[in-house]
Amino acid sequence: MSRRPSAAVYRRRRLVVIGGLVLLLVAIGVGAWLLIAKSGSAAETSPSPSASATSSPAPTSTDSAESPEPSPSAAETPTVAACAAKDIDVVAVTDAQTYAAGVLPKLSISLTNNGANDCTIDVGSTTQVFTVSSGSDVWWRSTDCQENPSSMIATLAAGTTVTSKDPVTWDRTRSSVETCDQENRQRAPGGGASYHVEVSIGGFTSLSTAQILLY
Repeated sequence: MSRRPSAAVYRRRRLVVIGGLVLLLVAIGVGAWLLIAKSGSAAETSPSPSASATSSPAPTSTDSAESPEPSPSAAETPTVAACAAKDIDVVAVTDAQTYAAGVLPKLSISLTNNGANDCTIDVGSTTQVFTVSSGSDVWWRSTDCQENPSSMIATLAAGTTVTSKDPVTWDRTRSSVETCDQENRQRAPGGGASYHVEVSIGGFTSLSTAQILLY
């Protein structure tokens, strides 16, 4: 027949069981804390959306449908009108008033726009005509023997005066289309003879002439 354990043995066994339960609860609590700590750490270290991603929304269909402001077309650019006779003043210009024997007169054009607006005019050699006369006798015309005439449309600003850059030289002979290649063309008399220079350009003719004296 077996002996029943004493009361002291029962107490020791009870303490062992209670101690084991306490250790088990502690282990469970530590594990739960570790899980929570790991979850919190993962949440803290997960990358957050970059600033560029949040500040640059994707374009919507409305954005893509918008078109830039139209630029002015060539048709909208204001055009400059051709010069009118009432606004243009043409003057014959000479490099001197008297010319010694053998000195050739150099002739130029002064062109003034008296209008309130800019205007365009053909200032090419095609439209330039110098005429030298003595009384009613036309001695020389610049277009009689002109070579390679050309056109050049220029804008003449309102209220401005311009002078032709390259003067035309009169060789002091009588001109005609039939004698351009002749070297013995009739020479204009000197000795103080008076001649008048008239000029036209772009269809506009000088209202007065410039007088020169040949010696």
